[in-house]
Amino acid sequence: MARFNRLLKGIAATLEDLQRAIRGEIAMSQELDNMYSSFINGQVPEVWARLAYPSLKPLFSWFNDLIKRTEFLRKWLMQGQPVAFWLPGFFFPQGFMTGVLQTFARKYKVPIDKLSFEYKVLEANVTRAPADGVYIYGLFLEGARWEMGTKSLADQLPGTMHAAFPTLHFVPKADHTQPEGTYACPVYKTSVRAGVLSTTGQSTNFVVCVDLPTSKGQDYWTLKGTAMLCQLND
Repeated sequence: MARFNRLLKGIAATLEDLQRAIRGEIAMSQELDNMYSSFINGQVPEVWARLAYPSLKPLFSWFNDLIKRTEFLRKWLMQGQPVAFWLPGFFFPQGFMTGVLQTFARKYKVPIDKLSFEYKVLEANVTRAPADGVYIYGLFLEGARWEMGTKSLADQLPGTMHAAFPTLHFVPKADHTQPEGTYACPVYKTSVRAGVLSTTGQSTNFVVCVDLPTSKGQDYWTLKGTAMLCQLND
């Protein structure tokens, strides 16, 4: 929440400075000039990108995405914990998932370093929160699709680059290992699929690996570059 507030304050302050510079009330700095050029080209200004979450979206889509994120958090703050969580809406999804594990560890008095997630794909819409873990939605599958009939990964349909993924149940489990017949599908914040280690020791782009049932081997989906994305580029 604090990071979103800092981003919103930064946007408001730089927009006000740009308006004053255009009116001639203050000098047009190089940063403000670059910001104006970004608006002309439909790009996110660098001064905003430095304060924001990773994203490859153009300015219009980026701003609409920011509005959705703030609305998600405001609704959570005003109306209480939601039934399901929009994972891409978080500034730092890894921190949220760690919080879920901490809640489970305190509830059942289990060492948190023994906990990891088991993943269940849900076929229907959820109406109430689970007893343990969280429901997650908003992810996209690249390089594959989810086949509801077989409840497993399947090849993409012709002409389809990405497919929306159903709601997932993240269930904390002690000493959990990857089940047989699953593909450890990596989840990334953007389609760049690359990042650097942040000060927390976490990647700035990679989020987690989700075990998905498949009738084909791990190598098949690895060679196809199958992964989940938190957001698309448009």
